[in-house]
Formats: sequence, C-alpha cells, structure tokens
Amino acid sequence: MIGFMAQNFELIRILLLIVGLWPLQQSNLTRLQFIFMSAIMTAGIIFLMKDLLIQLQDVCNELKDKNEIAIMKEYGYIASCYTTAFTIATVCGLFGYIFMIFWPDIMHIVLPNVTQSHQLPIKMEYFIDQEKYFYWIVLYIGVIGCIGMTSMIGIGSILIMYLQCTCAMFRICSYRIRCAVNINMLENINSRKENLILEGIISAINIHRQAMKLSKLLTSKIETTMCCLIVLGVISLSLNLFQVSRVVSYGYDFIELLIPLAFVVIGILKMFIANYVTQNVTDHNNDVFATVYDVQWHVTPLQIQKVILFLLQRGAKDFTLGAGGLFVGSLECFTMLVKTSFSYFTVIYSTQ
Repeated sequence: MIGFMAQNFELIRILLLIVGLWPLQQSNLTRLQFIFMSAIMTAGIIFLMKDLLIQLQDVCNELKDKNEIAIMKEYGYIASCYTTAFTIATVCGLFGYIFMIFWPDIMHIVLPNVTQSHQLPIKMEYFIDQEKYFYWIVLYIGVIGCIGMTSMIGIGSILIMYLQCTCAMFRICSYRIRCAVNINMLENINSRKENLILEGIISAINIHRQAMKLSKLLTSKIETTMCCLIVLGVISLSLNLFQVSRVVSYGYDFIELLIPLAFVVIGILKMFIANYVTQNVTDHNNDVFATVYDVQWHVTPLQIQKVILFLLQRGAKDFTLGAGGLFVGSLECFTMLVKTSFSYFTVIYSTQ
C-alpha cells in the first residue's frame, strides 16, 4: 500500500506541497506556506475586483440624465435582491444545520424512551474523541461552512452586481437611441437638431461599447477559474447524486441524506444563476438592436441613417459571455451541464 501511495500520489503530493495543502506530514513551515499562498490568492482577487469596480464606477460617474441614473439604480436594486435572497437562504440553511444536529436531543425530550445517537453531518477522520468533543466538532464545521458560504455569497454577489450594471448600460443605450430618434420627430429639422441626433446616437454607441468591453473584461479575467469551477461543479453534482441514490437505495438514516441533497440543490442553483445572469447580458445586448429596428430610423436624415446602419451591422454578430471557448453562458448551457452531470451519475451508478 505504501508503494501504491508513493507511485500514484507523488505528483499530487508535490502539487499540494507547493501550496501547502498536503494533509500528511504537516509542519509549521507547511502551515506558514499555506497562509502565504492564501494571502497571495486573496490579494489577487481583491485587486482584480478593485480594477473592475473602478472602471464601472467611472462609467456611472459620467451619467448625468436622471432617467439613466434611475435605470442604473433599478438594476443595482435587482443585484441587492440577489444578495438578500442568498443571505436568507444561507441563514435558513444554518438553522436547518442546527436543527439537524440537535434532532436526537429533541426526539429524546419528546419520546424519552427513544434514544438516538448523535451523528456528525460530514464523515471524515477526526483525531480527537468524537463523542466527548462532539459539539466542538459541530461548531468547527459550522464556522468553516459559514466562512465558505459568506465568501461565496460575497464574491458571487459582486459578479452579479457587475453584470447587472452592464445590463443597465445596454438599457441606457436603448434609451439614448430612442431619445435621439425622437428629436427627428420634431418639426423644422435643422443642422443644430441634426447634430443633437448625431450626438445622441454616438453617446449610445459609446456606452454600448463600454458595456461590451466591461463584460468581456470580466470574463477574460476569470475564464480559467470559471472553467475549473464548471468542471468541478459537474463532478460534484454527479458524485452527490450518486450519494443520494445510495442513501435512498440502502435505507440509511434520513439525516445522512440531507448533506448530499443540499449540495445537489446548491450545485444546480449555482449553475442556473450563473447561466441565467450571463444569458441576461446577451438578451439586453439583443434588445439594443431590437430597439434600433423598432424606432423610425429610416425617416432620419441620410447622415444619421448611415450611422444607424453601422450599428445594425454590429448586431449581426452574436455577443455572448463564456469561459475558455468551451462554455457559453446561457440557459442552453445550464441544461447541457445538468444533463452531463446526470449522465456521469448514471455511469457511476451502473458500474457500482
């Protein structure tokens, strides 16, 4: 067995030793190495998000029209609703976790003759007496879970807020196009009004280009991470589905079903929300060109028509957000990922 470990885990051991995550033969130097690598990764994420948020803030500061500011606030409110929903779901999950832990004690109070042993929510090896330090272990797992969920909610909410603001920029583009073309509906079109129309169209094109630039900038910064998360998400969903099937098939305790079932629900929700938000960006970009088609651009002066035709040509090319050229954020991609996860689960289940 030692030879097997040395032969098959050597490369994994080296990779994990580099970042200080190898669980065996831990030393103070290894722990210091892990803290150092974690600090570097955290700083990288902070500087990345800082750069993106500064550019987004610059765009928002340029908005002067009260209707455009109202549009940006509306989409900011939508992003805050996402954060609130995630927080409420996490708090409910925390209370569910506490209820699950104290379920044997509750049953003992209700039915004194029925005795149930405490079960840890996650099966892993502990180097202390589990019965004696049961509640300390539970507290430890709960703290880790809270930190992980808080980090996930915080980072996810920032990304959603960022993409919601780009959606607002696309909608502002549509608003500027309508306002510019409506100037043409006024009587006595002169050179001054023609210049106003042209300035409105140009400002709409500028904010449209900025929205596309910021969206692509975000995906370019995190596409490698997103590819890894997508692959890990599919694997995790497949394995948790398999664990759920085992619990159901072999009639294990209901408590053992809750953790893998929770991971299945969370995994599917994460896939859906990520693809829904990116699909929303694509839809807002398409709405810009639908707006151009809807307005009476053909009655504008010839110079304005040439500019609008240039904008319409840009709409012939699809604008999508993806990761690594393999995954394109859309509801179709969500369906594909779920189908793939269930396919892997079916293969694993059939070969057990």
